[in-house]
Amino acid sequence: MSQSTKTLLHKIFVVLTLLALLAFITTAFIRGVASGGPLLIGAFISLAIAFAFKDELKNLTFTIAIFAAVSTAMYYPQYFQQWGSLKLAALITPLLQIIMFGMGTSMSLHDFAGVLKNPRGVFIGVTAHFIIMPLIGFTLSQVSGFPPEIAAGMVLIGCCPNGTASNVISYLAKANLALSVTITAVSTLLSPLLTPLLMHLLAGKLVAIDVQNMMWDIMKMVIFPIIAGLIFNHFLHGRAKWLDKAMPVVSMTGIALIVTVITAAGRDSLLNIGPLLILLVLIHNLAGYTLGYWSGRLFRMPERDCRTMAIEVGMQNGGMASGLAKAMGKIATVGLAPAVFGPLMNITGSTLASWWHRKPIDAGADDATEEPIAEMV
Repeated sequence: MSQSTKTLLHKIFVVLTLLALLAFITTAFIRGVASGGPLLIGAFISLAIAFAFKDELKNLTFTIAIFAAVSTAMYYPQYFQQWGSLKLAALITPLLQIIMFGMGTSMSLHDFAGVLKNPRGVFIGVTAHFIIMPLIGFTLSQVSGFPPEIAAGMVLIGCCPNGTASNVISYLAKANLALSVTITAVSTLLSPLLTPLLMHLLAGKLVAIDVQNMMWDIMKMVIFPIIAGLIFNHFLHGRAKWLDKAMPVVSMTGIALIVTVITAAGRDSLLNIGPLLILLVLIHNLAGYTLGYWSGRLFRMPERDCRTMAIEVGMQNGGMASGLAKAMGKIATVGLAPAVFGPLMNITGSTLASWWHRKPIDAGADDATEEPIAEMV
């Protein structure tokens, strides 16, 4: 498809988005917000398509599609709670396992070798992540005034490791990609121990935490699928090209379904506390970026590493948090904060990456710290 055709299609769908939004606002004013569901959903779908045709914005296509899915779940929750005898919440764990398998297929043992190449950076990054985000989540949960189980969800998202989205954002932000991948890998491997212990320490008074069960749940949902993905990548990478191409699409679809199911289950709570929850989750996310960046500065890390620290601290594995909320049997309460955090961090992360991408890094010491991308694969 030519660039001129893409530009034309982008403009057409932007116009359609504006028309749908105008119709939604008019309908909401005359007949109430509840009557404008199809128009709002259509606006998000049209905007996602518009972004797909714009190179500078296509990284946000999936995030906007998530908002379309969330809007659909808010207006029509009955379609995402149960189909016949099947409760759709039961799909969360297998979907998460598929997503984590996909994460494993995108990694290799070389990613863990980064610990030997830059042990100081990895230690600082992982330590900062598991100190800053849990404490911010705990603090916000205490001042939120939310019911205990919803407040516990804010702590839970803070106690989880990084997700692979942080690696993509690090690449776009011209950060230290090798360090980003290594911190993600190490924090994920440590999560079966650290996440349950931190949850017991910080959220034990809000909701019952079975440390051993949570450890086993993380092993089943995260670690075992990642190991399977690593084995697949080591022996079969490139031999099943259809699967290599399909896994990113399957993973994104799985994330969208998880967020949609959680939103439908917790719709009533979101209607009551939604705006405040979004605000507090945004504060959590932005504070993670800020404190992560300045923790790098505190230890006199190069600019690229400081950018990596900001992204690795501020971005979380929302899918894992959602899976743990499901395992606890509290998807409609504990699962709400993770469901909000995921889409929101993709927007803020992409915005931060775009800003840093245009902001040059001084040549010199920083260049010497950047690992060639080719060494990571």
